[in-house]
Amino acid sequence: MLIPIHPLRVDPEKIAFQMCESGEQVTFAQLEDRANQVAHWVADSGILPGEHVAVLMNNCRELLELCFGLDRSGVYYTLISTRLTTDEIAYIVQDCGARLFVYTPTLEAVDQGLFDKLPSTLQCMSVGECHLQPAHGNWRFECAQKPTTPTPQAWQGSDMLYSSGTTGRPKGVLWPLPKTAAGQETMLVKLLSPLFGYDAESHYLSTAPLYHAAPLRHSMTVIKKGGTVTVMERFDPLLALQTIERCRITHSQWVPTMFVRMLKLDPVTRGKFDLSSMKMAVHAAAPCPVDVKEKMMDWWGPIVHEYYAGTENNGFCSITPAEWLAHKGSVGRASQGQLHICDEEGAPLGIGQVGAVYFSDGPQFTYHNDPAATAQTRNALGWTSLGDIGYLDAEGYLYLVDRKAFMIISGGVNIYPQEIENVLLQHPKVLDVAVVGVPNSDWGEEVKAVVQPIRASDVGPELVDELQAFCREKLADFKCPKSVDFDLELPRLPTGKLYKKLVKQRYWPQ
Repeated sequence: MLIPIHPLRVDPEKIAFQMCESGEQVTFAQLEDRANQVAHWVADSGILPGEHVAVLMNNCRELLELCFGLDRSGVYYTLISTRLTTDEIAYIVQDCGARLFVYTPTLEAVDQGLFDKLPSTLQCMSVGECHLQPAHGNWRFECAQKPTTPTPQAWQGSDMLYSSGTTGRPKGVLWPLPKTAAGQETMLVKLLSPLFGYDAESHYLSTAPLYHAAPLRHSMTVIKKGGTVTVMERFDPLLALQTIERCRITHSQWVPTMFVRMLKLDPVTRGKFDLSSMKMAVHAAAPCPVDVKEKMMDWWGPIVHEYYAGTENNGFCSITPAEWLAHKGSVGRASQGQLHICDEEGAPLGIGQVGAVYFSDGPQFTYHNDPAATAQTRNALGWTSLGDIGYLDAEGYLYLVDRKAFMIISGGVNIYPQEIENVLLQHPKVLDVAVVGVPNSDWGEEVKAVVQPIRASDVGPELVDELQAFCREKLADFKCPKSVDFDLELPRLPTGKLYKKLVKQRYWPQ
């Protein structure tokens, strides 16, 4: 049984995926053999369907091979961000109840005493030799000794990924396992393939770390449909454009900060690439400022699609370029589940009224080992929310305002940082920005902007005055930052999400 879903078949020598910088290529035949070897290793080690495997790896060939093998082993696989601290990594490994931990030996966390914080009974495997942990098995070597034929019973597995933790402790998103033989169409394949046109002719560019939901799920879906994936080991705006031209990419996925970085390349430089092979550029993970998306449309044409969803996948919104041009700023209408806007008590609100975004009639999820957090996502009707604030227009299009956790309340007035950030990103000297509420003895909170400039040499009082004046031209006075600080690198995750709680913690007593 080749990787693509039955009844689809593909040339075994076709490239299933390739690494952008190393140039490593894996054919469908090789991926099939190596996924089977992983499944045999899991079965032989006594890890049962429904149990958990934790993975700490950067983007590399072995990571996708491992995921496809686990996907046909009936287990849950949890990919962990390599940017987390050792305490955060250890928490996730233990919280998910991992029977096996597979890791890249060169990661910084391995050097920083990670294994002192993990149970001594946990089975650990290193992708290659780990000189700091010589007792750990060599995953690459041991899997290579296993048969390349399918296991007698290949059950469908599933990822169990953790939320990014931008507003609190990461939570494991648990879906029920499908209890079907591996290789059948999963809910994700059924959702993503028709929505974004993934098929055997697709060549998809994955620009972000695979330990996040969208890069992993979209990459695996494209391969399951017989298409090819090119995986960037790290995002670089110039390299991304070079790769689109060199590999004749047809589909790609981005986050708004990547758009900003590409748009701020020298216009002559970014204009010299042939991007005509691209049929669809999809973006998500964070709301995209209207002016940024307009510039991308001007550059790439009407191929920029958008969706709104969470790792929880309790609902899904999508919007085509034509729809967006008629509803600028929207993240679309529901493609899965039904949308509702509710007040703080969970009661439905009317058209144009701002409140919490809820979905009904979508897939059900729970947070692993956390019934209290699961309950907080539900209202009395059983609808689920991820904590975003927005409103619906008369045609059912959703407009996101901000995360509830980031809302600033100053003198009893609600202020949404996202609106201010979108304005500041328009300034030619700003590369990135975080707007947070900071203590104010009279008003409770006041607005502060923390700006990452394009050039460090611009930092100073003159730029502060320039940015505050720029905001006053476009925003009501109460929304304008009362102060501006500078940071040469804001803590933004590769998914595009701003790790805003780290910024906010700088200004509030601990």
